[in-house]
Amino acid sequence: MRRSEINHLIINAIEFLDHMNFKLPEWSGWKPSDWKGKYESCTGIIENMLGWDLTDFGKGDFHRQGLILFTLRNGNPLRNRKPYAEKIMIVEEDQETPMHFHWSKMEDIINRGGGNLVMELYKSDVGEDFSREDIQIRIDGMNCTLAPGGQVILKPGESICLEQGIYHRFYGEQGKGKVLVGEVSSVNDDNTDNRFTPPVGRFPEIIEDEDPVHLLASDYKNFV
Repeated sequence: MRRSEINHLIINAIEFLDHMNFKLPEWSGWKPSDWKGKYESCTGIIENMLGWDLTDFGKGDFHRQGLILFTLRNGNPLRNRKPYAEKIMIVEEDQETPMHFHWSKMEDIINRGGGNLVMELYKSDVGEDFSREDIQIRIDGMNCTLAPGGQVILKPGESICLEQGIYHRFYGEQGKGKVLVGEVSSVNDDNTDNRFTPPVGRFPEIIEDEDPVHLLASDYKNFV
């Protein structure tokens, strides 16, 4: 992805979050120069990869297959005792986050407002392929059974709990508008805890055609 595209997408995300009255921490709006000399005071941000995160999953078509998110809080088993994480995400109509599961992370996905979020689910088998077994899940605390590949549509205010090993892909329902999506989970590690099928790239390769407006969490190592 080009840095100019990333800058544009983050600016649009800030406008959408403001429209939805969802507030981010003050440092979310820092310019790269604002981070200089702040490593020691910001270790909780940098080491836990809080902040802006954006990917096109290596496909080069963000609006068809992509995701922009902001990690608000996260633990780090090597450095602190915090066992939980939280993200806010923006999902466009028909914009897919591909099929994947997590080995370690258990998560609640919450429709915080806007359009409807469509999720398709499978259990994984011992070989980490799609299972033919039904899926037992909880939607807003209520037990539900889905057939393999079953679909759940989360309307604003609704949520689903996904245990480890549950394959899921999601996208905004066509005609309903962008979706503000929350994630509350156990500690998140996007470097090692995503099993995509088929495999995709989790972080974008960036062409630096202009300076960053705001840093991605993956930028900290180069700028702070």
